[in-house]
Order: sequence, then C-alpha cells, then structure tokens
Amino acid sequence: MPDDQDDSGLDRARDALDPHSQLRIRAAWLYFIEGLTQAEVAERLGVNRVLITRLISEARRRGEVVIRINAEIEPIARLQDRLAARFGLARAILVPVVDPGTDPTRLIAAAAGAYVSEVVADDQTIGVGWGRTLHSMLPFVEGRQLSGVRVVSLLGGIARARRFNPAEFAWRFAQLFDAEGFLIPAPALVDSVETKEALLERCGLDQILQMGESCDLALLSCGDIRSLTASYRLGHLSAFERQSLIDAGAVGDILYNFLDRRGRPVPHPVNDRAISLPPDRLRRIRTKILISGGTEKAEIMLAVIRLIGPDVVITDAATAERILALADEDAAGADG
Repeated sequence: MPDDQDDSGLDRARDALDPHSQLRIRAAWLYFIEGLTQAEVAERLGVNRVLITRLISEARRRGEVVIRINAEIEPIARLQDRLAARFGLARAILVPVVDPGTDPTRLIAAAAGAYVSEVVADDQTIGVGWGRTLHSMLPFVEGRQLSGVRVVSLLGGIARARRFNPAEFAWRFAQLFDAEGFLIPAPALVDSVETKEALLERCGLDQILQMGESCDLALLSCGDIRSLTASYRLGHLSAFERQSLIDAGAVGDILYNFLDRRGRPVPHPVNDRAISLPPDRLRRIRTKILISGGTEKAEIMLAVIRLIGPDVVITDAATAERILALADEDAAGADG
C-alpha cells in the first residue's frame, strides 16, 4: 500500500481518537439526531453553549453532517414560483411539511442557514433581527473568516431574555464570520417616547440605526401576536398591552413594529416606544430576507411582505399556501 494512503488512514484514526473530534461528533449527534436544543447539548456534555454552536458549525464544514430533504420537489417548485410572482420576490425558498402538526422551525432554519452561507461575502454590512427561527439557524450557517464584514443589530436588547436575545444573536452571528458587531445598548422597548428620543439623540443610538438602514442585507423574522412566540412568551409585553394591541388590529410584529393584516403599523403607544429600525427605514435596505414559518404566522408574514417588500422569503410550504390564500381572500373582499 502506498505511503500516502497509510498516512491518510493514520490521520483519520488520530482524528477519531482526538478528544475535540469526539466532542464535536457527540454534539452533532445529540443536536441533529436526538433533537436536543443547544442548551441541552451543552448541559449533557458539560460545556458552554457557545462552544456547542462552534462544534456544530465545524461538523457541517467538515462534511460530518449532511442534511438531505427527500420530497417530491415539483409541487414545491411550483409553489415557490407562485409566491415569488405574487409578491415580486427575487426568490422564495420553501421547505416541505411532512406532518401538518410538526413544528417547521428546524427545517426553515436549515434552509435559511444554507442560503445565508451562500450570500454572505467580504465587505458586507448585515443587519439582523431576532427570534427563535433566527437563533435556530445558527448551527446551519457555515461560518468562515471574511474581511470587512459588519453585523448590526436592528433593535435593542431584551434584559430578561435567556435564550432569544437580539444582542446575543447578533454577536454569535458575527463570530461565525469573524465580523465586527454593532449592538444597540438599550432596551428594545422603553417606558416612554421621551426616553426613546433621549437615547436616540443624546446617546448616539440613531447612528447605529443609520448603519442598519444602509446595510447590504438584512436577516429578519416576525412574530404572531396570538401565539406564544418570542416577544410574548418571554414576558416583554404585559397581558394588557398584548390585548390592547390585538384590539387595535395588530396581528404581530417585526422588530417590535406591530402591524395589522394590511401591513399598516397600528396606532398604539407600544409602537412609539420601540428602539428599532422603523418600517419606512427597513424598506430602504438593499436586500431583505424574511425567515419565518408556521401557519399561525401567515397573517403577520403577509403584513410584513406588504409593508417592507422583502427580496427573499424562506418559509414552509403550508405557510406559503396560507399566505397566498389570505391574499386571495383580501383581493376578493376588495373586489366585492
């Protein structure tokens, strides 16, 4: 046997025995096969969650994890074309739903991670939102060292959040590409308009939002107000505020901008107290990628599509069907 083949076999054997490699493979197995969360994997293996994110990303880069979705692609392709044509999207990326009762978050996150890995490049400024789907995307992003990349959070932080904090997501995403991170050192929701204006004007926070407005691409998600999505599950809005937003016609939010089904910001004090990039400035971003799913989010996704005109939508097939059906209902109502 040639020496180079012997050396290759020895290298593989050493790698298999290496403690770091063993930890990486165990982490990938627990996350992708057993379905544990990153926090649960970290607890099981006795390490911190940041290391787990790196190990899972490394396993993807090394080809140790390969994700394949086996499905009839023709119906999905037709549905993608319908969604893109209806709303003027540059691209629609849909994942199949095998079981109607299954949470599509992980499939959407995997598709989003693959797409984002392709489009991130040197010298880009990337604006980021927050939410469970975006956080779930991190292990599926193939990080690599790039130059001149800046990652800008498009909203303030959440003091009480343990898992889905906008600042944490922006920081961890920036790490994947050795990028410079720009965070908003203020709450996403403050107590008054006066406080918001003071923070924006006197503390220089609007400069960060201006950077976000001029970014090359934005990764965005949205939340449905009636289900237990991130903003509401974590208690950032009181029960009274949530109900009053519903009474005002809100179907959900993007970056704490609460919208009605037509894509109009609702007249509510919460919208005036949010420290985030407002809709009129979101529209100006060159490339906007909306990453969300689950049929309960169809109304708010339709509202966001109408309001900011995303260039790319990444969701599941069932939600895409529901979005199109809602748009048809609205069109029929307008004609009548």
